[in-house]
Amino acid sequence: MMTTLISNAPRPGAGAVSTPVSSPVLDTARVDALMAEYGLTGEFLNLGGEPSDHRVVAAMSGGVDSSVVAAVLHRAGYQVVGMTLQLYDHGEAVHRKGACCAGQDIHDARRVAEAMGFAHYVLDYETRFREAVIEDFADTYLAGFTPIPCVRCNQSVKFADLLATSKQLGADCLVTGHYIQRTMNGNRPELRRAADAGKDQSYFLFATTEEQLDYLRFPLGHLNKDQTRELAAALGLIVAAKPDSQDICFVPDGDYASVVEKVRPGASRPGEIVHLDGRVMGRHEGVLRYTVGQRRGLGIATGEPLYVVRLDAEAAQVIVAPREALQVRKITLTDVNWIGDGDLSEADGLTVGIKVRSTRPPKPAVLEVGEDGVFVLLDQGEEGVAPGQACVFYSHPDHDRVLGGGWIRATG
Repeated sequence: MMTTLISNAPRPGAGAVSTPVSSPVLDTARVDALMAEYGLTGEFLNLGGEPSDHRVVAAMSGGVDSSVVAAVLHRAGYQVVGMTLQLYDHGEAVHRKGACCAGQDIHDARRVAEAMGFAHYVLDYETRFREAVIEDFADTYLAGFTPIPCVRCNQSVKFADLLATSKQLGADCLVTGHYIQRTMNGNRPELRRAADAGKDQSYFLFATTEEQLDYLRFPLGHLNKDQTRELAAALGLIVAAKPDSQDICFVPDGDYASVVEKVRPGASRPGEIVHLDGRVMGRHEGVLRYTVGQRRGLGIATGEPLYVVRLDAEAAQVIVAPREALQVRKITLTDVNWIGDGDLSEADGLTVGIKVRSTRPPKPAVLEVGEDGVFVLLDQGEEGVAPGQACVFYSHPDHDRVLGGGWIRATG
């Protein structure tokens, strides 16, 4: 893949510090005290030697988390190269808030780097992002599935293309602001949930491979958001009070259907809303406007609450039923990533904790691994399991270590 450099700042050599464009309001004593308290001093990335021995790439989205990571690394003495990816149309996104990797966020990342005095580059990944994430997003919805573009972005852009670029620059590791922990078991890295359960991002990182994990670092995994913002304020970062992004970056207004129509004009077709018992309940304007588990906005009047239980894109049908029909006990998976002990084949019969939505706690389940595929069997039914979403595996019963996961292909 060809990477286009949009803009850059001078790259300092080992131990050198470039002249800041502006002086941040930095509380040196407070920063040093907090970094010591939070274990962010010395060579805390576990690369060996001194921080000044290592060039590291810090992925900077323009938000507070990645900005703190980059600034702390620089403060600790690492040779920091800040990297921001322009992922979608800059002109359309300039005035949008609550999204990353475009417009104001690129500007914020650049200002943080200038103020702190480390190198910063903006890379044009628009074409790659459109092909790997936006078009996949549209096609997945049109097929009657519910996509997770943030996972696809990590899987195909950030932890693949950006990681490769980091290695080409001679960096010893790629560092991000994700809330997840990387620990070592002997000479093997393991992935664990963040200390702050409310900010844990393990669900979105299940596709991280062991090879990628060997090169990645996540310095915020043992902190909570308040501690991160406290560091940001002490560092004098302009993004210290910046709100967290809430929407999918290229759908900042939440209108998924309009994005799909724009990417695949005319591909969506109307059809029937059908009860599980065969009754036609009404009409719809496209299955992409619905997701499994949905109750509101169905546009049908009934004497009982009905939920979307299945989407049949081929027949252009939205199938609805009472809530009890949402219960799922068997999940069929595809494209499984395994980072647990041994080979995936050895996990047959293993009890794990699973998450089928990022906001839900893990539930006990048994893995079934055979020649005909990988399945998850639940003792207790789970509601609203949508094909296209992820099923993430955790160690049981502590649900602490991430063992991998797969994409939900079907339910039963």
